Amino acid sequence: MKYTEEISNKLNELLVKNYDAEKGYIDAYQNVESNDLKMFFKRRASERSAFAKELRTEILQYGQIPEDSGTFKGAMHRNWMNLKNTFSSNNEEAILEEAIRGEESSLEEYNTMITEKNLPPTIDKLIAKHRDAIQSAINTEKAKLELVS
Repeated sequence: MKYTEEISNKLNELLVKNYDAEKGYIDAYQNVESNDLKMFFKRRASERSAFAKELRTEILQYGQIPEDSGTFKGAMHRNWMNLKNTFSSNNEEAILEEAIRGEESSLEEYNTMITEKNLPPTIDKLIAKHRDAIQSAINTEKAKLELVS
C-alpha cells in the first residue's frame, strides 16, 4: 500500500468517527430540554463538523477519496442512546453518559493515531488539536453530569 493511501485510510477512520459524533450530538441536542445542554451539544456538533471538513481536506490533498458517511456501529450507538433515553428516568443524565462514552471512544482512536511515527507534521498537529478538543469536551461533559446527577 502506498504511503498516501495508508495515511488517507487512517484519516478516513477518524473522519467516519467524526461523522458519527456529529450525528450523535445532533440527536442529543434534540433530546434534551435544558437550553444550556442544547447549546453545548449544538457547539459540539458544529465542532465535529469542522473536524470532518479538516480531515476531508487532508484526505483530498493526498489524492484519495474521503468517506461520506458514518458507520453502522455509530448508528447503533445513537439508536441505543435514543432507546435508553426513552426508558431513562433522568434523560439528560443518560444522554450525557452516552456522550461521554462516545467521546472516550473517539479519544481512544485519536490517541492511537497520534502514536503513529510516520505522520507528516501537519497531520500530527491537526490530530493533536482534535484530540485536545475532544478531551476538553469529555471534561466538560463530566462536569455537567455532576450537575444533573
